This record gives sequence, C-alpha cells and structure tokens, in this order.
Amino acid sequence: MAVPGIQASHLQTFMQFTDLPIPPPVLAGIHACGFTDCTPIQALTLPLTLAGRDVAGQAQTGTGKSAAFLIAVLSRLFQSPSVMASKVESDGVSRPRALIIAPTRELVVQIENDARRLAAHMDLVIAAVYGGVDYEKQRQQLTSGRVDLLIGTPGRLIDYFKQKVYRVSGVEALVIDEADRMFDMGFIDDLRYLLRRLPPYDQRLSMLFSATLSYRAQELSYEYMDSPEVISTLEERRSVDQVTQRLFHVEGRRKISLLVGLLQRDLADDRGEQSGRAMIFVNTKRMGEKLKEWLRGNGIPAGYLSGDVPQTRRLQALRRFQEGVIPVLIATDVAGRGLHIEGVTHVINFDLPENPEDYLHRIGRTARAGATGDAISLVDEDGVYHLEAIFAYLGMEIAAEWPDEALFVRLTRPVPTVESAAEGAAASVSAPVRRRRRAHVVAVPTENSVPARNPSPPTGETGETGETGATPSASPARRRRKRRKPSSASTEVV
Repeated sequence: MAVPGIQASHLQTFMQFTDLPIPPPVLAGIHACGFTDCTPIQALTLPLTLAGRDVAGQAQTGTGKSAAFLIAVLSRLFQSPSVMASKVESDGVSRPRALIIAPTRELVVQIENDARRLAAHMDLVIAAVYGGVDYEKQRQQLTSGRVDLLIGTPGRLIDYFKQKVYRVSGVEALVIDEADRMFDMGFIDDLRYLLRRLPPYDQRLSMLFSATLSYRAQELSYEYMDSPEVISTLEERRSVDQVTQRLFHVEGRRKISLLVGLLQRDLADDRGEQSGRAMIFVNTKRMGEKLKEWLRGNGIPAGYLSGDVPQTRRLQALRRFQEGVIPVLIATDVAGRGLHIEGVTHVINFDLPENPEDYLHRIGRTARAGATGDAISLVDEDGVYHLEAIFAYLGMEIAAEWPDEALFVRLTRPVPTVESAAEGAAASVSAPVRRRRRAHVVAVPTENSVPARNPSPPTGETGETGETGATPSASPARRRRKRRKPSSASTEVV
C-alpha cells in the first residue's frame, strides 16, 4: 500500500555517502563494507535523520533499510557521547543509549552483524538479546559491562527489563524494524509496553521501518514519534522488475517431484556443479519438515527455518546457506521475513501465501541490490484460490505454464534420520493419553501378525529399491479379527 509523504519517484535520489554529514568513524565503516552510493531509501531518510528528524520509512525488501537506520543511530551516538548513560552503575543495571526492536531472532542477528561492521571504527559496545539461546549468558552481558546499542526481540527485551537488568531512561535513539510484522505476530502490546517507558519522543531520535507501512504502523508512529516524516520508495507497480516470475500449475501429489526436478535443473551449471541458491517458502512447519526430508533423500541438502526449530540449529542452517555450503533453505514467512542473504538466485513458493503482501516479501529475497533472479510458484488445487488476490495486489497477472513431463523425477523415499526418529519419539511421549486410548481399540499384535508396509509415496515417488509403492493389503491378523458384540451390561461405547 502506498503511503502519503515523500516518494522516491518525485525526488532525485542519487547520492553518495560522502555528500552527507556522516562522522568520519561511521563513514570509515561504510567504506569498509564496500558502500559508496546511497540506495533510494537511504538517500531519502539520511538527510532527515542526520538532522534529528523522525521518519517512518517504507521500502521494498533488499533496498538497504538496515544500513539506513544503523548509520543514523551510530552518527547520533558519536555526536553526543555520554559515558554515564551507558555505564553499569553499582546496582548492576545497564542503560543503553540506543534501542533497536525487531520481530524475529534471525533479523536481530542480522542487524547485530551489520551494526558491528559499520561500527568497527567506533568505541561502542553492542549487545543482542533474543530467545532460543543461552538465557543467563545474555543476561550477564547486560549486567557485566557497558552497553551502548541494544538490539532484541520484544519478548526477551521485556523479560530482562522487568528483571531490571537494564533501563531505557538513557535511550537517545529508537528503531522499530518490520513494524507490520510486529502486528501480524501479536507483538504490538509488548511493543507499546516498552515505548511507554522510553524518554519523551522529543528527547530522542525515532525511526520506524517496514516493507509495508500499514495504517496501523503509521498510527503507532504518530503516537510515539515526534511528527515523523513518512518516506516511501514503492512505485505503483509492486512487482520487482529484476525478478522473472513464473507460475506452474501442478497436482498437489506431484509437487515434490516437480520441485526436485526444478532444483536439479536450475541450481546446476553446464558441468553439473552447484551454481545457484534457492529459498523455498512453505505455509506450515509440518510441510517444511517433510520437504526437508524428501530433498535430503534425493540428494539435495537443505536447511530449514521455523519458529519451533532450536535457535542454534536455525542460525547454523542460515550460516551454512549464506556461505554456500547448502544450496537450499526452506522457511516459513515468519522465519524468512526481513532476511538479507546475498546470492539467492531462486525463490520458490511451494505453497502460495494466503496474504498477498507476503508474496512480494518472498520474491524480494532474490534480485537484491540490482541483481536478477527467478521466482517460481507451484500452484496446486488449494493454492489456485489465492491467485486472484495476489494478481490484484501486484497489479498484473503472471502467465501460467504447464511443466514438461521431463521435470517430474522419480523420487527416492527418504530414510528417517536419527534426529527425525528422536523427534518422533518425543512427539509420542508428549501424547500418552492418545496412545492409551488406542490400546482399547487396536488388537495386540500376535506372533502371526505381519507389520503394515509404508504407504505408497506420491505419484513419481519410489522406494529405495526403485519399485513403485503399492497400497498395502490388510494383514492376516486383521482379517481374522472379528467384531466383538458389546455386552449388554457395558455402558461404554468403543
């Protein structure tokens, strides 16, 4: 949704960082990162934020929002040094001078890494707090020394704040990143809790950034910021020009077969070596886990990001994907939102998103910083109902294609790993009531019982021997079992 305010299309946005009043240490960090020219969102916001003006910025993903607010924050901290504000006093409570709030753990880690690179020539202490990792270690980081810049997710920030291990009375700069996702994830109450305890809005620099600046986010900015200037770099046509969008109609039972065929074709060069990287988006955690196993079983290593994956494993998967160790990363919208990963050549919507705005966020993972990329959507019988809303949001239709039969590969059924077996065992232990109830209705296996075979895989999938699976027939024990007539004295219905 376009918002009123300053539009990139109405201004000359070509600008270099040397044209701006950026302090020398910050400018040195910018040059060390290889940045010379400002992106449109940076060219529009930095002249305002460096002058102390609040902004609410909207831009497409991959346009440099993180650098835009980090440069402003670091410049603010350099120009108004205050050692006492960030000093841990005798009560063991730190007082950070800048606070950055982001909705997901991966985004917090990404912002922390960017901040350390840009502040490499400054005497600043940066701390990040988020769930899923050592709780006590993060707590000690806030109580054992000076903290200038604090980055975190709302839940962990509020947790430590209520324990009084840090205070926000000395905050000179505030950043709210991916504000619309804060609403979607239910963090708005937590966010307001923190904002109400900050210094008055006219005593700090405040910035709000988001890929889609909804009216709710604008209302939040007007409530807790000092007459912010609304900035937008979105054009009326919402599609990404550098992204080649394709749409394949396919039966749901054949989607995995087609996906493997597309990955084998598009992620290898003429010599058969890996030459691309793909992000695959799914709508549910269960589908993400299933997809990871099927890709692994067919020779395509993949990482997986979702809310219930332990944080250490999520960060490890993200790092291996960024370094090119694994060519595929599977993610849900929550886990994949806002991540900046260089070199993503393909984005594949295994499931079409229910929210049309998420489609734009997904395809924005590729074609970043002026590069080109491919966005492929696999549309099955359920996903077709979301197409109309996506087309309306984009302001255009994506031409549909019917995949060639050669792209449907014969799959090898994956062998359960020790890790997945352990997860399955944990799931069975977590549901003892259901297991006990089954014991009343399922016959106890006898020595003549034959174990049921695995159900046949989807069309195009085979077992490890290459034979197509067949629907198993009933076991001899099941055929011999007779229905028992309930006793007239029994009142329980089985």
